Amino acid sequence: MATSEPKAPETEEPQPTESEVVENPEQYIKHPLQNRWALWYFKNDKSKSWTENLRLISKFDTVEDFWALYNHIQQPSKLGFGCDYCLFKDGIKPMWEDDRNKLGGRWLMTLNKQQRHNDLDRYWMETLLCLVGESFDEASEDVCGAVVNVRPKGDKIAIWTSNCQNRDAIITIGQNYKERLSIPTKAIIGYQSHDDTSSKSGSTTKNMYSV
Repeated sequence: MATSEPKAPETEEPQPTESEVVENPEQYIKHPLQNRWALWYFKNDKSKSWTENLRLISKFDTVEDFWALYNHIQQPSKLGFGCDYCLFKDGIKPMWEDDRNKLGGRWLMTLNKQQRHNDLDRYWMETLLCLVGESFDEASEDVCGAVVNVRPKGDKIAIWTSNCQNRDAIITIGQNYKERLSIPTKAIIGYQSHDDTSSKSGSTTKNMYSV
């Protein structure tokens, strides 16, 4: 009686390692930010209320997701008059009434019409990088967010902080911000409390601090 040949033991196929599947696996690891951020857009539609005009675009908490978002939205100089972008820490709404904002204020920079073409987009990008990169050291804890307003008479960029009485933190933020934007020493930027801004009787608000 013929006997069958003994079968060779089956060997398992070696599984490819991650480095063989992905040439540079480290390049797919995202770099987390210290905070999660939310980007808002305000569209100036007179037929809607202020809150209806405010829309959440996206949230992000990594360097890569920030750049993906930034590279897919219009620059401020391309927005229509009356429109805003607002970047705030997740959980803080871009309005004075929010609990994290109501005791605070803002470093305000007003640009002339010519600066819309020369400086606005660069200033806004640097402002965003200051926020997501926590560029104000410990004072970054006081930062709530930033707003850019596109207006016919001149655009505005502001960094909002949580408490207008935290003088040391506010001055640190203002000095670092001015340096980051390469604003000349002679040019003054001012900090105003939201209370003063909301209750002003004229067209200007007094500065609590200036650098």
